[in-house]
Amino acid sequence: MTAANADETVQLIDSVDDAVSSVRTRQLDLSFNELADMYTTGELVVQPEYQRLFRWTEGAQSRFIETLILELPVPPIFLMETEENVYELIDGLQRVSSYLNFRGLLKVGEGDAQQPLKLEDCDIVEELNGHTYESLPPALVRRLKRNFIRAEILRKESDARLRYYMFKRLNSGGEPLEQQEIRNCTIRLLNPDFNDTVIKLSRNDDFKYCISTVAEAQKEKRYDEELVLRFLAFLKRGDEYRHELGEFLTEYMEDASDPDGPSIKTWDPVADPATFEKTFKILRLAAESNEAVGPKVFGSVNASGKIRGQFAVYHFEGFAFGLQGILERLDPSNTEQMKKLGSAIERIKGDRTLREFTGGGKNTAPAYRARVQFFANEIEKDI
Repeated sequence: MTAANADETVQLIDSVDDAVSSVRTRQLDLSFNELADMYTTGELVVQPEYQRLFRWTEGAQSRFIETLILELPVPPIFLMETEENVYELIDGLQRVSSYLNFRGLLKVGEGDAQQPLKLEDCDIVEELNGHTYESLPPALVRRLKRNFIRAEILRKESDARLRYYMFKRLNSGGEPLEQQEIRNCTIRLLNPDFNDTVIKLSRNDDFKYCISTVAEAQKEKRYDEELVLRFLAFLKRGDEYRHELGEFLTEYMEDASDPDGPSIKTWDPVADPATFEKTFKILRLAAESNEAVGPKVFGSVNASGKIRGQFAVYHFEGFAFGLQGILERLDPSNTEQMKKLGSAIERIKGDRTLREFTGGGKNTAPAYRARVQFFANEIEKDI
């Protein structure tokens, strides 16, 4: 081994050692009764971003309860210690929520606890089926409450970036989640401010009107929030888009959530939300001025150019970003200007050349740029 190679080896080992020393962990064996007590007193927190991902069927929940009653081994859960010495559940949502649900303690959102689970589909001890927590024999209740689970706890002293990447990997497996759901959960470990803004913007009335053709099932999986992220990422870094879209959005969200503070090139917490709000206010007013467009402003079109009620993401990109070059010239209070834009939207949607820019397989970087340029040029003709 040469001296240069030896130096590189030492540097590599030192880098690994530095990373290891930046992660501080501890292990605890907690009874499920302790977890329930911690949850009810606020010492164990399940954030709303995670609550929405509780997807086990009642049968799957029941079989987990059966596992606990039979004292079979279960995988560990992962907790993060906050500055307030509270534990946040990061990995293990399905297991912990199933237990809380059986106890009648699980709350979803700000509401009351949901109806307690009644066991079904238990396949080892079928006699458990039909039982609730209240109807179990006291001996089984005690066994259930005293059962332990290993908790891996990431201490608050750990480096924020390493903490984030650790749990990003944890939450990329297990239950199949949409990318935006994973981003929302894990990005909080870096800095929640940017993600909170994304969520807030997704509730903007003008934006909600414009994306009303998005299916409810997609919204439940945070597709509306992904569209906000998509807007902000391409607004700031559209010229840098080169590779797979999911990675592009994740990398942008990571940079915008950097605990050391993102650059204005990445994220301006004042100007960028203002641009978002003006863009969708103008699009809503323009769409409302044209009866043929209305809430189908991002609707797809059929072969004859008729606007349909199916959301088309390429129309979202085309109109949202095609406006940016003239956004400063647009005045939401100018009724005539809004009518002209509404007419332009209808005309563009009926343009037979539109398919060249919005058909299948048009999610590459060159296709994105050609699409935005097409929409920008067409809008410019009427405004």
